[in-house]
Amino acid sequence: MYRTLSSYLKEKYGMKIKKICIDGGFTCPNRDGTCGTGGCIYCGERGAGEHIDGLKSISEQVSEQLASTKADGYIAYFQNFTNTYAPVEVLRERYLSALTDDRIKVLAIGTRPDCITAEICDLLKDLSTKVDIWVELGLQTANDDTAKVIHRGYDLSVYREAARLLMENSIPFVTHMIIGLPGEGEADALRTADEIISSGAFGIKIHSLYVMEGTELAEMYRKGLYEPISFDEYTETAAKVLDRIGDTLVVHRITGDCPRDLLVAPEWNTDKQRVINEIRRRLGELK
Repeated sequence: MYRTLSSYLKEKYGMKIKKICIDGGFTCPNRDGTCGTGGCIYCGERGAGEHIDGLKSISEQVSEQLASTKADGYIAYFQNFTNTYAPVEVLRERYLSALTDDRIKVLAIGTRPDCITAEICDLLKDLSTKVDIWVELGLQTANDDTAKVIHRGYDLSVYREAARLLMENSIPFVTHMIIGLPGEGEADALRTADEIISSGAFGIKIHSLYVMEGTELAEMYRKGLYEPISFDEYTETAAKVLDRIGDTLVVHRITGDCPRDLLVAPEWNTDKQRVINEIRRRLGELK
């Protein structure tokens, strides 16, 4: 079928591993005026951390989730906003404050390609002697025209340079892509998948684009400037992307999640298992 994250973790660690999501208290260059102020058009006020209690310290967030989530091992995932966007000494302190328990096997760091530097790679290499590390890069699309539409704030060459730096320093990375971006179709999704494969990523996250309350995309939707991708089109395209990937990448997710109280459209996004089942069914037909 395809290499799932759960099978990869079981093979690598020989135990049940669960993810705990952390708000590291960072912002984003696409919000503080460095390359933009409103963020990407689909990004909400919490920067994809709508379900995280960012009012608590990092160590408190970790301790509470360790107590409430039963597993043999854990991934500490700095999820929302840009988690390499600070001076290196600040990054070191915040990352280390999450490593409060020997059961934490992986430190996963969500960020942007334009916030990867040689200095940050040196820090990650140093920390990798204490815990396994992977970086998650938000590419979303390989189409620079679409990148302008969604206000991503960097072009494809920046992703390629970040990938090169990470590969050069033996730091594994996962790349995010979105299916259903404005103006994009199946060919764009396959091109993005090809770019991720060729970049040296070890993993991929495939997201469906949903319209969330409080975003620029929600305004576009209500003005009739954006029509969400249909269930059939999404599942068919995602299946073709997975077929393209084969077993070359570890697949961390194959759809997107929006809090129900913030979802504007499409309605099918609320039934995650139905989406996954249909993608797998379609993928089976391609074999």
